[in-house]
Amino acid sequence: MPAPKTSDPGRPVATAGSGRPRPSAPRGALPALALAALAWALPGPSAAQAGAEGASRYREPVAELRAIVDAPRAPQLTLSPRRDLAALVRMPDLPGIDVVAQPELKLAGLRFHPRVHAPSQFTFGSELWLMDVASGSERRIAGLPEPLGLAGLAWSPDQRHFVFNRIDRASGANELWLVDVAALRARRLVAGLNTVAGSAYSWLPDSRGLLVRLQAGSPGPLPPADAVPTGPSVQQTEAGAGVRSIRTFQDLLRNENDALTLEHYLVSQPARVDLQGKVVRVGAAALYTSTSPSPDGRFVLAQRIERPFSYLVPLMRFPRVVEVLDATSGRSVHTVARLPLVEGLPTGNDAVPTGVRSVAWRADAPATLAWAEAQDGGDPAREAAVRDAVFMQAAPFSAAPVKLAALGSRYGGITWGRGDLALLDEAWWKNRRTKTWRIAPDAPAQAPQLLVDRSFEDRYADPGSAATLTDAAGRQRLLTSADGGSLFLLGEGASPEGDRPFVDRYDLATGKSERLFHSQAPYYEAPQALLDDSGLRLLTTRESPAEPGNFYVRDAGAAEPLRALTRFPHPTPQLRDVRKEQIRYKRADGVELTGTLYLPAGYDAGRDGPLPVLMWAYPQEFKSAQAASQVTNSPYRFNRISYWGPLPFLARGFAVLDDPSMPIVGEGDAEPNDTYIAQLTASAQAAVDELARRGVGDPKRVAVGGHSYGAFMTANLLAHTRLFKAGIARSGAYNRTLTPFGFQSEERNFWQAPETYLTMSPFNHADRIKDALLLIHGEQDNNSGTFPIQSERMFAAVKGLGGNARLVMLPNESHGYRARESILHMLAETDDWLQEYVRNATAERAQAKN
Repeated sequence: MPAPKTSDPGRPVATAGSGRPRPSAPRGALPALALAALAWALPGPSAAQAGAEGASRYREPVAELRAIVDAPRAPQLTLSPRRDLAALVRMPDLPGIDVVAQPELKLAGLRFHPRVHAPSQFTFGSELWLMDVASGSERRIAGLPEPLGLAGLAWSPDQRHFVFNRIDRASGANELWLVDVAALRARRLVAGLNTVAGSAYSWLPDSRGLLVRLQAGSPGPLPPADAVPTGPSVQQTEAGAGVRSIRTFQDLLRNENDALTLEHYLVSQPARVDLQGKVVRVGAAALYTSTSPSPDGRFVLAQRIERPFSYLVPLMRFPRVVEVLDATSGRSVHTVARLPLVEGLPTGNDAVPTGVRSVAWRADAPATLAWAEAQDGGDPAREAAVRDAVFMQAAPFSAAPVKLAALGSRYGGITWGRGDLALLDEAWWKNRRTKTWRIAPDAPAQAPQLLVDRSFEDRYADPGSAATLTDAAGRQRLLTSADGGSLFLLGEGASPEGDRPFVDRYDLATGKSERLFHSQAPYYEAPQALLDDSGLRLLTTRESPAEPGNFYVRDAGAAEPLRALTRFPHPTPQLRDVRKEQIRYKRADGVELTGTLYLPAGYDAGRDGPLPVLMWAYPQEFKSAQAASQVTNSPYRFNRISYWGPLPFLARGFAVLDDPSMPIVGEGDAEPNDTYIAQLTASAQAAVDELARRGVGDPKRVAVGGHSYGAFMTANLLAHTRLFKAGIARSGAYNRTLTPFGFQSEERNFWQAPETYLTMSPFNHADRIKDALLLIHGEQDNNSGTFPIQSERMFAAVKGLGGNARLVMLPNESHGYRARESILHMLAETDDWLQEYVRNATAERAQAKN
């Protein structure tokens, strides 16, 4: 039962412990669209002029686009363990380039700020307060630091306190602050955290302290940045090792100086800290990547990396020791595994390393470990009835591990409940199957019960994810009904009418579900947490196209069944009357497609005629045409106009088709990507034709765009069709020979499917790109496969072949752009491109470009 999809950026988010009619214009007034058209008709700099004038400095777009960038973001909410209190955190405006450009280290796949020993993060919570869930009343907290700099938050199991991680690069602070809930007062608990490898603090189960990792410093001195090399970097293959897939990772170690620098910053000291701030070390400092106390607090499950390091793979593939430490002395009491360096895996998305993996504490037992081990050598091509075995081992770890399950596909995790109830997930990418089993962890010999067996592509058949709650030890466990006989399932509710989130009560004895809640039009209401064990009292977020998402308490047994907790204002009220419609249309081969059509406020097709169009998409692979044809999203989601996607250009008079389906289907033994170009172009043609049929889109003035794999799609559509006057390709990859061991969902390597790699690479067809291509890329892109050289070489190819392209490289930016200056510049460049090559496109100009 997969977890629900993460909420959209900018929407209110809840974590449990663990969205009107358009007023008519005054008589005699011009329609809003007509007024805007007057502004669009005014002469402005061309894209080429803008490049000449602003190549060495940041630019800002027009005011209506700037306003979208600076729109406020909804606070984030974290529920307390008893679900009667919530901590709310407000996020500030985008950081400036002066913040994003601060020094960071890029080592072994990690990016972190050396001064604070923390991951590269540029936006921190700027305001913190509490809210009573029953009444909605707010409580302010005294003693908070300034600036707040909140990077993470965790409630104590007994709910009397919570802690937050404070980061302040100006002072070098990486601190843990404690909030006394009853007193509503905050104070610093401990300084000098080391969060380079992730969160470095966990509550102990008795709520009387925390397990933390502190900065320790390496045994040797930090090598200087300009150190003289002592020799070359050398790598050697292993004879007879066989074929291994080696993905294209970023930010790898390059030499011994890099390795020493990584050790200096990664080494940490485990320690216990009580509520008065007293620190007691737990064992010796080492290169820890995780430390987790057992549910009874007696032990710590620790993972630390060892030499030899690698220049080919990131930290997660380095040799590591998995061991159990005594929580008081730090003495190692049990070695779970010594795992070797993994420089490559067998071919296929179902490939995994051999040996222990996914090791974690069993949440419903005092001190029992559970983990999976591949039984097929980790190789999906090898025939095997059992792919993974799941084992358990209880303290004192002297008895042999007990086999809990033998699986025909890959282990996907366990949600623990009690001795006779846990849910075990397994999945197999090749055939898109997922299964959920009910198991009895206290009776491992008892046969498991199959609850779910379906294609994970089939959204309509998704039964939802089991609800959990925080137990007395601070662990997430299955939430059951008062009699223990039912679970509660929360799901997206995908259907032919769009997504309609739901809550079901699932009877464990009969296997039947009863629907307790179902989102109803004209709202999109999504359950965030169950507030009791009946499933009738919920915390939800509710939104509509014109109303932003807010938190509500829905209580079926109350006189007032729906009560608002928050009243976040519309972030972009100037665009409140934008129109949205979820549209359905059909591809030439019969596959049904979905897209969300947005039209500017005040637009009337009969009066104003067809508009220029911006399409923004991201292709997906499917093994079933039926699954590819399913409706996605909901027509009742809030029209959040975010700077990141295509919707800002509604303010510039464009129609926007957002997320139109671009399915790449390969049924049976067929591989989806072998017909990628044909299916991609057919989907694009269907979308353009549908907008023309509706009379809202001018088929001679359409642009296409996308980010990452969407940028790859954009370049391909310009290379293989003349449907579009322009393309906007952000942070993409265009030459698949530079990602020879697979990309996206492609399992085969280049040498297994050379024609597919070559045909899919728009770089190889750059001579066929006849329309305007805008390439934008972060200079420090850290996403696997999308090296900045991908855009640089694509631009050089189009330029050398006499095509029309522009390359914008954003300083200090990664795969997602973070600085306000970068976002504004991205919008200014995109707006120029759309105005010149799409809005102002003419038949004569298009003909001249042929």
